[in-house]
Parts: sequence; C-alpha cells; structure tokens
Amino acid sequence: MLAGFREVTLQAVVFRLVLSVLIGGILGFERGLKNRPAGLRTYVLVCVGATIVMLTNQYIYQNAGTGDPVRMGAQVISGIGFLGAGTIMVTPHNQIKGLTTAAGLWASACVGLALGIGAYEIAMIGGVTIFIVLTLLQHWDFLMRNRLHILDVYVELDKKIPIGEFIRNLRDRDMELSNLQIERDSYMGNDVICFTVTLAGKKALSREVLLRTVTKLEGVRFAEEI
Repeated sequence: MLAGFREVTLQAVVFRLVLSVLIGGILGFERGLKNRPAGLRTYVLVCVGATIVMLTNQYIYQNAGTGDPVRMGAQVISGIGFLGAGTIMVTPHNQIKGLTTAAGLWASACVGLALGIGAYEIAMIGGVTIFIVLTLLQHWDFLMRNRLHILDVYVELDKKIPIGEFIRNLRDRDMELSNLQIERDSYMGNDVICFTVTLAGKKALSREVLLRTVTKLEGVRFAEEI
C-alpha cells in the first residue's frame, strides 16, 4: 500500500509532511495539556523540520545518484540538543524540570527523520510508543515514586534551632536525610534558615507521613514536598 510513497514524489512529500504534523501534533498536544515548556507548535515544528531534512537528503541522493542518504539526518540528531536543553530548568529549590519534554522533542525529531526517509511503519509505531510512554506510564512512574518512601522537602527552620538539632530530631524518628542544601540568602536578614533536603524513612512510611513528621518538628515554620 505504501510502496508508491517510498520515492520522493509530490504525493510522497505531501503525505510525509501531513503525517509529521499529525504525529508531532499528538505528542505536542499531550505536553501542552500539562503546561510543559514545549507544547503543540514546538513538537510539530521539530517533527516537520526533521521530515524536511530527510526529504531533502533523499531527494539529493535520488536525483544526483551520489552522497549519503542519511548524512543530513545525523546532524538533526545532534542539533536537536540545543532545543531540548532550552526546556530543562533548575528551580530555586534545585529541582530539575523539563527532562521528559527534552527527551520527547528528541524522540519527535527521530519520528520526523523516519517519516522523511519513507519508513512509515517505523514512524507510526514509534509515534504511538512515544505517546504511550508520555501518557500511560506517567501514572506508573508516580506509583513507583510513592513506594520508594523517599521525599525531597523544602524547609523553613527557625534560626534559634541549630540544624544539628533538626537532624537529630529526624533521626530520633527513624528518618535519614541526605543532600541538604541551604539557600544562599538564608542568613541575610531573615529569622529563618531555608534549605532543601532528601528524607528517607527507615520504616515503610508513606510520603504524607514523612512530610507530616517534618512539619511537627520543633522550629519548623514551613515544609512542603518539591
């Protein structure tokens, strides 16, 4: 059925670009619904751009009878990194966001390359797989994180309470902590020390219980999961 669209013809060009808009749009729509840095238009442009690159490369190879039919595609794979890096952000609490979006952009470019060279089956199956990973596996990832009994917490602690005492109070409640990072401006004119810390319960405690335990410690004015 698709055999007639393997070569670069006007019909094949239109077919591949329409498919790239559809698949890129589906992936971008899912990201846009979750208010991610790269949404519908970004994904569509990445997928269409990669498709155009491979179409051009195949056209040159097909008509000139020389060159590497995938050379230009290799540059897309490495070049998409600058766009993906722009979606990765480090929050004030040292939390990294945007990794999934960056990976999705890279995967969207790969789908576009497959479409551009005429590998329709690979592109469509790959697009469906990416969509499943971005949507259905999110709930599974959430459940796995909840069962780890590890919590990243932002804490505002009264300066009258030494951090050493805060740590001892946690350990007395069968909790271990790591990656304690104090905010840079915590000691400048404020009466609280602000920091982030990773907590782990020695017992199988839920994340809600871990957070509630921290909030009830002496001197803790505010605590929230990050």
